[in-house]
Amino acid sequence: MNTNADVPEDVLSEVVTQIRRFVRDVVVPREAEIADLDAIPDDIREAARAMGLFGYAIPQQWGGLGLDLAQDVEVAMELGYTSLALRSMFGTNNGIAGQVLVGFGTDEQKADWLEGIASGEIVASFALTESGAGSNPAGLRTRAVRDGDDWVISGQKRFITNAPLADLFVVFARTRPADEDGTGIAVFLVPSGAPGLSVGSPDKKMGQAGSWTADVHFDAVRVPASALVGGNEDAGYSAAMTSLARGRVHIAALAVGQAQRALDESVAYAASVTQGGTPIGSFQLVQAMLADQQTGVSAGRALVRDAAAKWVSGEDRRLAPSIAKLYCTEMVGRVADLAVQVHGGSGYMREVPVERIYRDVRLLRLYEGTSEIQRLIIGGGLVRAAQKANR
Repeated sequence: MNTNADVPEDVLSEVVTQIRRFVRDVVVPREAEIADLDAIPDDIREAARAMGLFGYAIPQQWGGLGLDLAQDVEVAMELGYTSLALRSMFGTNNGIAGQVLVGFGTDEQKADWLEGIASGEIVASFALTESGAGSNPAGLRTRAVRDGDDWVISGQKRFITNAPLADLFVVFARTRPADEDGTGIAVFLVPSGAPGLSVGSPDKKMGQAGSWTADVHFDAVRVPASALVGGNEDAGYSAAMTSLARGRVHIAALAVGQAQRALDESVAYAASVTQGGTPIGSFQLVQAMLADQQTGVSAGRALVRDAAAKWVSGEDRRLAPSIAKLYCTEMVGRVADLAVQVHGGSGYMREVPVERIYRDVRLLRLYEGTSEIQRLIIGGGLVRAAQKANR
């Protein structure tokens, strides 16, 4: 844990305790309601806002709690214990969208937006993914053209989290082909009411009910020069890569939280349900499945904390996030699969938590960069480091 963080350890401990109680006492009992509604109930949303969850990773000077990433993951592991739609509701504010402003915005842009983002009055959405540019933003086709003092944005984004609810879109667009001067990828702050901006119908997904994603269309959307993040046409690629790398550690922590929940459900079931009058947890093959689940959870928790500490210290902000995300999101898939197996036929029923978890966690291997992209980052990074050392 970073001892130089703005938030003292005793305060963090209290924050984590409050979030754990909120998640387990308030949200967990209403998971079926969230799934049936495909929405977070208004009272839960307001409770999360009152707790400051929309801005826990936004700096204190802008009204947030100011948790660094090593502290963020402790919160994320608690939030991951329940329906992932809860965290998704405020995840873009604290994470990939909000952090673009925190790390790359001008003082004026931060003053205009961050307090609203931290309070939850503004929902920020990260508009990067396109049909031909997902894990690799270099393939962006959305264009931004300078017209006098304005920029005109045209293109389409896909699978954009919180798009139907967003007040602000953090939009990545290409201003020119990549050249020796830079990537030509910029990022803009676009209010949801901007003429020419439209949001499609919410996507129908395999899982994560209550977390809304949708297409976003930009039909010659005009924004002023002040909307260019950092005032720099080439800031977009660095902003995307930095935010995504940080987000990978956060997603890994969520995966650990979901894996812990699947494990807890499995242990409780194995200890109480009988076969032939004997608790199934007495059977060695069931114990072996529980052991594999516990080993994965324990390893993932340690790996997440290690990656977060390396991010905060600056030791490793490239390979460690990808390692954590790759392992933990693959791990939670295995743990969820074993949870269904421990439950037997009951685990295939919609009203059983492990069935929902099994579907929900599948997405974790896709967003913030697929497992394949993480392998390329890790493997390529190792080879380049060896080549550099041999020069």
